[in-house]
Amino acid sequence: MYIQITDLAAKRLTESLNDQPGYFKVIYDLEGCGCNGVIAIIIVDELAALDAQIETNLVPFYVDPKQQLNLEQHMKLDTEENYPSFKLSSDSGVLSANVRVRDTRAVTAGSSGGSNACML
Repeated sequence: MYIQITDLAAKRLTESLNDQPGYFKVIYDLEGCGCNGVIAIIIVDELAALDAQIETNLVPFYVDPKQQLNLEQHMKLDTEENYPSFKLSSDSGVLSANVRVRDTRAVTAGSSGGSNACML
């Protein structure tokens, strides 16, 4: 599995780390999102034992193996200059046009860790 990350998306992801250690994890978030759920990126302190690595041109991302079915083998993560979220697409089409980053690390003071990926 591979995600091509555009330059602007890489810049925003790097900024979201706030110079703190953490891992990017792609999730299919169902909590508070209704039955359909949404794709989101969370920043975590530690990985789960079974998390699978997704190669990127930035840093590796991770995913729970049970959630890999919601993703494609080759994807692209992009963003727009004046839009707060990301777009995840593949050759099959757009997987999500509103991918949010949620920081769930304990070390981040004032993070949006309590927020929901479905909220704007």
